[in-house]
Amino acid sequence: MVVIINKLKKNPVPPKRLKSLLQQLGRRYRVGRAEVVLTLVGPRAIRSLNRKYRHKDRPTDVLSFSLKEKGPDGKFYLGDIIICPEVARKQAHKQGHSLLREIEILTIHGFLHLLGFEHFKGMEEEEARVRPRLLKNYRGDKS
Repeated sequence: MVVIINKLKKNPVPPKRLKSLLQQLGRRYRVGRAEVVLTLVGPRAIRSLNRKYRHKDRPTDVLSFSLKEKGPDGKFYLGDIIICPEVARKQAHKQGHSLLREIEILTIHGFLHLLGFEHFKGMEEEEARVRPRLLKNYRGDKS
């Protein structure tokens, strides 16, 4: 199950599209019944989380918190992905693509972290494999 939480006053992206992307990822990696929560937050909130959990006192684009455990309700919880659209907007501009595309890329990136992929240990290769299959009109944008 996928839960999308928007903590922003405006909705910068269509939640149905992100939910669909996460469902596709769940099926692809055979964790389709697992619960994943994607939360959109502002720069202050993500900076606070980044400082608390990564000891980096600055806003970031995406954070992932992997759980991989069964809750008391019997559901399997894969984890949480937190994205800051304001940071993503700046990156999208630099990369020459839309905010939606950047958030889709960050969603994939965050999901792979939930599965246990790490930077320089297979993450980049897996992203290169999965992006063209899941993102419409993927042009090989770099993030």
